[in-house]
Amino acid sequence: MKLVTFNIRCDYGQDGDNAFSRRSPLILAKLNQEQPDIICFQEVVPHVAIWLKEKLTEYCVLGCGRSKTLDNEQVTIAFKKDRYNLIQMETYWLSETPYVPGSRYPEQSDCPRVCTELILQDQKTGKVFRVINTHLDHIGSLARKLGVGQILRKLGDEHFFADIPVIIAGDLNAEPESEEIRMIEDHPGFVNVTKGIGITYHGYGSPDTECIDYIFVKGGISSEYVVKWTDTENGIYLSDHYPICAKLHL
Repeated sequence: MKLVTFNIRCDYGQDGDNAFSRRSPLILAKLNQEQPDIICFQEVVPHVAIWLKEKLTEYCVLGCGRSKTLDNEQVTIAFKKDRYNLIQMETYWLSETPYVPGSRYPEQSDCPRVCTELILQDQKTGKVFRVINTHLDHIGSLARKLGVGQILRKLGDEHFFADIPVIIAGDLNAEPESEEIRMIEDHPGFVNVTKGIGITYHGYGSPDTECIDYIFVKGGISSEYVVKWTDTENGIYLSDHYPICAKLHL
């Protein structure tokens, strides 16, 4: 499968030449060219979620907003409808009360953080696997560690398809040497297939660049290659993050 993690950049009419209205044709052209099987989007505001559903007609596009009223930003997963069967979908908040919409840890920023989790079945092979898409807190390392710990504990407590392969993807807002990234890398079975990928956040040419976007796999998944989508056209980028594309084998 070809899987992409893609912080699409929240659209509030900012970013000048790189506003979403200027980037969206490039995004659509790139997705049509690459034809990924699964896309894990972050920072999807409601009108962009509608745009994804209108434009990505070959995909099932799933997610909900992180606020109490289920609006605001989503971490959306899109998957090819003709390839995968949806077995289960779940959204939960990174908090002490994960099934209370809008909840968050006291240690984190004002922004609630969520996971979108799918169990998919490949309709050709019958293989079943889990995809987790998340966007960790942008302010505090402790909040990120609490979120990572929660995700890993939840996986350990699963009873429904407990032992299937797992993919964790997203914008983790943490550099590779951070404790929160090591928590996943040190967890039994997980492999960071994006290790060594380099800069992923570039801020449209900002000097404050970071490596904060990741794909982790566990349970009989191998990676054939991992690449960044660094496309630009007349100074316009796909986003302020480079989307990362991995070709994975179950």
